[in-house]
Amino acid sequence: MIIVMKTGVTTEQIEEVVSFVKSLGAQTHVDRGEVQTVIGIIGEKAEILRKPWGSFTGVEKVLEVSDPFKLASRKFHPTDTVVEIEGVKIGGGNRCVIAGPCSIDTEENAMLIAKSVKAAGAQMFRGGAFKPRTSPYTFQGSGETGLKILENVKKETGLPIVTEVMSIDQIDLISRYADVIQVGARNMQNFNLLKELGRRKIPVLLKNGIASTAKEHLMSAEYVMSEGLKDVIICLRGVRSYETAMRNSLDVALIPYLQHLSHLPVVVDSSHSTGLRSYVSPVAYAGMAAGADGLILEVHPNPKEALSDGEQALLPRDFEYLMQRLENLTAWDQKEWNKIEKSKK
Repeated sequence: MIIVMKTGVTTEQIEEVVSFVKSLGAQTHVDRGEVQTVIGIIGEKAEILRKPWGSFTGVEKVLEVSDPFKLASRKFHPTDTVVEIEGVKIGGGNRCVIAGPCSIDTEENAMLIAKSVKAAGAQMFRGGAFKPRTSPYTFQGSGETGLKILENVKKETGLPIVTEVMSIDQIDLISRYADVIQVGARNMQNFNLLKELGRRKIPVLLKNGIASTAKEHLMSAEYVMSEGLKDVIICLRGVRSYETAMRNSLDVALIPYLQHLSHLPVVVDSSHSTGLRSYVSPVAYAGMAAGADGLILEVHPNPKEALSDGEQALLPRDFEYLMQRLENLTAWDQKEWNKIEKSKK
């Protein structure tokens, strides 16, 4: 449930309510908006609802929240979450492009790609050191050698690093090198891994599962957030469907839908959504036009020699062209639309 405070509420009035809620053995989450303050409560609903909230000077009303996800819900947290990584912001009107190879191969290639995507406008660098692969006989990643290459890339270019974790025992190692830890589709419901990541201070980029729903995706985010980490980025990479023309099917309608349900930033992975270079940029453009907070893309100068997923890697010139097109794109603004709709009533 949530407690909506009156406009102009004082800090003392907010603290009075928070202290009382904590005395009931419940958790609180305070969201101070520009106009109104909302206090989210996680605890025994029936017990809390019976309390005399009208006797508190600063309380306007009490509302039940039926969503199974609480901390990730926009009802609990009406304002957009802005995740900041090494000065780069995602969410709340701040859009970010993350680019790099699927897998780290050589330091020479990694440096070349990083410098080219940075020059084109990318704000973060992605690269896999540990790779979840369908076949046990394909390249599984370069491990700590790849992480050290990522570290050198950051030193050279200043780009924050995004890389994937596959298991709990890798977290400590990856945490020494990464600025954002990516959770892939196959681990979206690895709840022990999600909870352990939630106890750390490193932002998490959480991809949807191979055939998950939007609400299941948010419930996985809830696992991370319930352990204390608030810096979670939702990533759409498409789902497996009856359509076989592309690797996965990405529904761009999920972007505004997730932004309606949740305050967390939403980014689009059009590389894994399509699996084919020809379609990566158009789908990325569509995602940004629909209001996504960012993109995560794969780029490689020689896709035929890429150790994994070369068929979906953009060439540096492709990436540069996409970034030029995005400069002139006026993305859909759901907040502005909501204001227009309200003004008609």
